[in-house]
Amino acid sequence: MQKIDRASWPRAELFRFFSTVSHPFYSVTFRVDVTNLHAYTRAHGISFYYALGYLVTDAINAVENFRYTVRDGEVWLLDERTPSLTDLKPGSGQFHIVTLPKAGTLEEFCRAAKARSAAQQTFLDQDGETDALLYISCTPWFDLTGCTNERDFDRDDNIPRITWGKYVPENGRETLGMSVEVNHRFVDGCHLGQFYQKLQGAIDALTI
Repeated sequence: MQKIDRASWPRAELFRFFSTVSHPFYSVTFRVDVTNLHAYTRAHGISFYYALGYLVTDAINAVENFRYTVRDGEVWLLDERTPSLTDLKPGSGQFHIVTLPKAGTLEEFCRAAKARSAAQQTFLDQDGETDALLYISCTPWFDLTGCTNERDFDRDDNIPRITWGKYVPENGRETLGMSVEVNHRFVDGCHLGQFYQKLQGAIDALTI
């Protein structure tokens, strides 16, 4: 983790500007082509949800602005964010939040997430600094066109909140709507564009 020197930080002026607004949070929703990922997860017998969570985490961590956080009034750059995923408990209709490092290969992460979820007995099981998390959720019952999230209002909160919906056929492909909620003190539209490009590129690069 690296402390940011605000005197030389290129984002200092934007940070100060968006720090004056009462609600610096915003969300965007865009479509992601998951045709290749769906085929890959079927071929390898792994969870589509966990696999997309792995790729989303990679893409978020690849863009510096998503890794800023504030501690004791100082801005820091995290080394990485850790995925924290909502997950349905089989047969219960209830969900819990599964948090684990994004480690190993895509297949290894999917197996680890599945095992962690099956073994978890509590709603929430998180270790370490919670401001270093990445919140991930899914609504697989309908096509997502937008999403807002519950939160305690804290303008220092820069945890990205990412939700996607059901994948649907579109012109011979499979796409889904993905919502990303961020803090404008740290993240602009261009950074969301970089995230999208890295995510879509990683999906398209998968080979069965």
